[in-house]
Amino acid sequence: MIKLYTAPTPNGYKVSVLLEELGVPYEVHKVDLMKGEQKQQWFLDICPNGRIPALTDDGFPVFESGAMMIYLAEKYGKFLPTDVQGRSKVIQWLMFQMGGIGPMMGQANVFFRYFPEKIPAAIARYQGEGRRLFGVLDTQLAKGEFLAGDYSIADIANWCWVRTHSWSGIETTGLPNLERWLATIAARPAVQRGIQVPEPTAKRTGTDAKDFADKARTIVELGKP
Repeated sequence: MIKLYTAPTPNGYKVSVLLEELGVPYEVHKVDLMKGEQKQQWFLDICPNGRIPALTDDGFPVFESGAMMIYLAEKYGKFLPTDVQGRSKVIQWLMFQMGGIGPMMGQANVFFRYFPEKIPAAIARYQGEGRRLFGVLDTQLAKGEFLAGDYSIADIANWCWVRTHSWSGIETTGLPNLERWLATIAARPAVQRGIQVPEPTAKRTGTDAKDFADKARTIVELGKP
């Protein structure tokens, strides 16, 4: 049995969406980041880095969201081609998310939403780089419906981050291929289920947005995400 240890974050959604797309049974274990459960020894035994998500498959631990996606896609033979070049294309765009989209949007979140003091140069730096990366996606998506041929783990990984663009303060206006792709993936029933794991979350506005940012700030300051 697959056991998924996760929280409602883009990286967490990457794996829960994939599991829903695969249609395989799995147990969900919510990790309470505010209580620092991801730093407790039981979790570190699964994920030495102390970050969500992580999973076990009949006791075999897998950590790092991208590695988890490759593991699951290979195990079940879906959303990752088996030919060398097709597989490489998908993994290239998966790495694009892991090395670019995720880190840049994550830093935009920190400086735009979470830090109590606003540093305009830092905000502009990360929002600008995020927008540049969105442009790279838009250019690629002008070539086809999805990033690397058929719908794949690369699409799932990038979508789970890009969908949160407004929280990072990054606009998608003027990127028609990206906006079309966002809507196409958002309409998939398995995707809709996956972003409700481990719990349903509402759109953050007003007081709710401030409360979430305050909690996130605490996690960032404690080095616990």
